[in-house]
Amino acid sequence: MSLIGEESSREFDDEPDESRHSRRRRRRRRSNRDRVGFASLLPQLLTTANLAAGFYAIIKASGGDVVTASYAIFVAAVFDILDGRAARMTGNVSRFGAEYDSIADTVSFGVAPAMLAFHAGEISSLGWAGWVMTFSYTACASLRLARFNVSSGRYQGRFDGLPTPAGAGMIVSAVWFKNFLVGPEIGLGLPPILPAIGVMFLGLMMVSPVPYHSFKNLRFGQSYSATVIPVVISIVLIMEPELNFFLVGLAYVVSGPAGYLWRRRTGRSLLPVDEAAEATSDASTAAGAQPSKPQPVANPETDRHEGNVGSVSDLSARMKSGRAGSEIDE
Repeated sequence: MSLIGEESSREFDDEPDESRHSRRRRRRRRSNRDRVGFASLLPQLLTTANLAAGFYAIIKASGGDVVTASYAIFVAAVFDILDGRAARMTGNVSRFGAEYDSIADTVSFGVAPAMLAFHAGEISSLGWAGWVMTFSYTACASLRLARFNVSSGRYQGRFDGLPTPAGAGMIVSAVWFKNFLVGPEIGLGLPPILPAIGVMFLGLMMVSPVPYHSFKNLRFGQSYSATVIPVVISIVLIMEPELNFFLVGLAYVVSGPAGYLWRRRTGRSLLPVDEAAEATSDASTAAGAQPSKPQPVANPETDRHEGNVGSVSDLSARMKSGRAGSEIDE
């Protein structure tokens, strides 16, 4: 046996260097293929986790555990942020991922929040009127996501209508705010028609043309204030999340109609997307650069993610910058 071992060892030593290098290259290629395969699968895994959290929220809300359901929707929003970022970081932005993300968002931010409101607000006591009013939220959220997939918005840095994650977050924060006031076991004593009207209002704001700030142009970490302000906001939210998340969500929901009325009263207007693209092209031309063809500016919408119906080129341009279905991740 020792003779065989020595013989094979001598054969290996006599093996040319080129053969050893070739074998190492093959091993590296197999390792790279495995790594690339996981990277391409990661965004879909995160989107599936988003979908699973939304489904879990529906199950818990149907069983009366509205607090756990609200946490599940919050977790779904976190996964919705991560899947779009993972797709861009790994270079795996695809039409399939965008459509899958949009479907997951419909469940997590369209169906699950409606179920949560239906049981938490005791809207079921209204009978058929209650479920119709609650369903209107789900229908509006679905239309909102479909509109976003074909048109990212009419104005620079603005969404057309309330983003679906923001609407879902408003319902979740309302459940937390109620627990902050009286606890999870005691009701507020509000008539069920009030939560039903609130849910309908959120749905209508999602399909409305009212512009909402997208915060896309904020660049955190590029200056001292851009670093400090997010830290301060995070500390404030963490100190009393049940109260502060509700106040922040309410302020954002109201900011759309309030800004719209203020602009109508003062005569001010927002910068349309086409004009913003032309201004960018003129600036590059003035700097001596080759003028580029104006492209629609991608507005995210917390990505996978409106206005009038857009074109295929609009969708393609947005898919180059991120997953087209997401409204929260950018």
